[in-house]
Amino acid sequence: MTLGDSVLKRFVTFAAAAALLAACSPQKPAQPAGPQLAAEAKLNTDLPMNELMGHVVDPAAFTYWAGSGTEETAKGVRDLSPTTEEGWEKLESAAAALIEAGNSLQLPGRARKLPDHPDSDWYQHAQKLSALGVIAKAAAAKHDKDAVFKAGADIYTECTACHAEYIIEPQLKATGPAKGNPLPDWPADVKARQQSYTAK
Repeated sequence: MTLGDSVLKRFVTFAAAAALLAACSPQKPAQPAGPQLAAEAKLNTDLPMNELMGHVVDPAAFTYWAGSGTEETAKGVRDLSPTTEEGWEKLESAAAALIEAGNSLQLPGRARKLPDHPDSDWYQHAQKLSALGVIAKAAAAKHDKDAVFKAGADIYTECTACHAEYIIEPQLKATGPAKGNPLPDWPADVKARQQSYTAK
């Protein structure tokens, strides 16, 4: 046997042993394919408008309003302004949510379509909400009670203006004004107090 034959025999033996070892080794289970990441932005606007309002816009607005102004109680006037850093931070977070809510309302497909109402009306309302949210957040960051109250009032005015254009007016055109008194009467003690104020 020549030197070359000996080397070749050893190489073949080594390769056969390596193949046998690989065959007997436990195989790793196949890894599931990961989620396919989109190369471009993909927006999900499936959330209905009433849920967007009920779960995003309304909670943020009501949280901000709850931390501004005063409340008349049997014990006197109570200041609703935050008294802790955590409370002011809560108002800031609510205002930040309103800023982003205004952005979300402008996503493609979100504008509510009404006859004789261009999409620009919707976008202007949404942009104003974001702009007022910026002012409201800055007021809360400064712990400025008066500025927070004014910002909350401005947000309320904008919300009611948008609702009047896109909810109330279309309903009135479709069904006409409500018949009779759609609201329950005031409780007797409240009516008596109203009458006493009127008498003064």
